[in-house]
Amino acid sequence: MAQRKPMKRTRTRSRGPLRSPAAKSQRTATRAPRGSNRARPEDVQITAPSQKLHKVLAQSGLGSRRTMEEWIREGKVTVNGSVAGIGTRVVPSDLIRIGRKVVRWPASQRLPRVLLYHKPEGEIVSHDDPEGRASVFERLPALRGAKWLAVGRLDYNTSGLLIFTTSGELANRMMHPRFAVEREYAVRIVGQLNAEQITRLTSGIELSDGPAACLSVEDAGGEGSNHWYRIVLREGRNRVVRRMFEALGLTVSRLMRVRFGVVSLPPRLKRGQVSALPAPEVKRLLEWLDQHAPAQPERSAR
Repeated sequence: MAQRKPMKRTRTRSRGPLRSPAAKSQRTATRAPRGSNRARPEDVQITAPSQKLHKVLAQSGLGSRRTMEEWIREGKVTVNGSVAGIGTRVVPSDLIRIGRKVVRWPASQRLPRVLLYHKPEGEIVSHDDPEGRASVFERLPALRGAKWLAVGRLDYNTSGLLIFTTSGELANRMMHPRFAVEREYAVRIVGQLNAEQITRLTSGIELSDGPAACLSVEDAGGEGSNHWYRIVLREGRNRVVRRMFEALGLTVSRLMRVRFGVVSLPPRLKRGQVSALPAPEVKRLLEWLDQHAPAQPERSAR
């Protein structure tokens, strides 16, 4: 009886259950024919576009653009061993250090983290306070290799929506005046606004640091001597809402931010609670910021 020859085992590459049909066609299209001259790795040069240093540092979650610029001015940042300056541009191959710490180039595919916090009255939006008051940052989860950046501020006696992120770029685009992102507030005053006062709020009130105006003022009702209004502004100057009402001779007894751009305060988020924005919502926020970015002014021909 003829003896069977043992079958040779061949190794097969493990593949996942799903595979893009474009992947195979792409490999076939890029495969060089036999005998052709293939480019060696050293013959291929890939140049990545440079970016401003302070922008890269902010995208890495180390702080706001303004803080990064201050560190650069103070000589704390080096690029490839040389002290960097304002206006320095970098590419992914550059070695960036803050002191002895190496800064990793931010991954473009990685979404920033975003937190929503329902700030109660009686907390400050600061890491340090000489008076030792409670800080909103004490409520946030700890981070490694990054820090939470507050998107705008709320004063000690104001409650409502606070947004935190690990992306300095996202924070800058929501806060910077040139982006004019809307902020909506619920305001409670003693008494009611008359037609003339509403007109002044919407047409503009001159404050010590320049005029301020509401996009809209809506009556939200109330009981007794207290009355609520919903107002929308496109700026976030210090105590701007309270100062506008003070200019009308009115005192704000309660102030609460309920919306910042397309992000609204979740109804179920109680005071003092933190909620992480899901990845799909973070993507939507970034897409919205891209769509509503101000047009760049055209450069005049020299």
